[in-house]
Amino acid sequence: MKTMKLLRPLGIAFAAAGTLALGLSLGNSNTTPSLAPPAQAQSSSADLDRAITALRAISTMKANFNQIDRAGNTVAGTMTLKRPGKIRFDYGKDADLLVVSNGKSLYMIDYEVNQVERWPIKSSPLGALLDPNRDVKQFGTLVPTGSSDVLSIDVRDPNKPEFGRINLIFVRKPGAPGGLELTHWVALDAQNHRTTVRLRNHRYGVAVPDSTFTFRDPRRSSRRPG
Repeated sequence: MKTMKLLRPLGIAFAAAGTLALGLSLGNSNTTPSLAPPAQAQSSSADLDRAITALRAISTMKANFNQIDRAGNTVAGTMTLKRPGKIRFDYGKDADLLVVSNGKSLYMIDYEVNQVERWPIKSSPLGALLDPNRDVKQFGTLVPTGSSDVLSIDVRDPNKPEFGRINLIFVRKPGAPGGLELTHWVALDAQNHRTTVRLRNHRYGVAVPDSTFTFRDPRRSSRRPG
């Protein structure tokens, strides 16, 4: 099997897993409020605040990732993140796929067929990761995990299920920004396509030039960037 045959459906599911953050960014004043008891609601709100603080405390980060689709197919690569809103998923020099955000738009570049697909960050489930103050705070729900060291936050617009959802998992870790480390997330689109991304070997505060989030447009050249 060619690498691209495995990567492309994974990339599509990951980069375009519904339009979750579009609904999140628009907001909805009719959202039903939580009916949790006051003490529980207060605790949940505090944990949400801690998770948001941890995400916002990351200025730059690199991590290795494994990406798994609903059929169990797995690919690996390196994720690079830089505030505000920049992210890159590099699947290696032999891959024909690149997923990158320049802070405004999220791109999936397919070098095998010389195509580029673009989504505004607001139309990507990554909005919850790249703009945690807006998305996680407004539409995040704490999910019980059975462990005080693990936080699970489900982010979705309950009034717009067609926009999909993303579930962020944090583990308490001294030394990580905000004392929490994002270990993995699961994105689910409106077609029930599930993509799981697991992170390891986190490196914080590394030097990341803005050129990391640029790419050569294959529609203008048939050559893959080196």
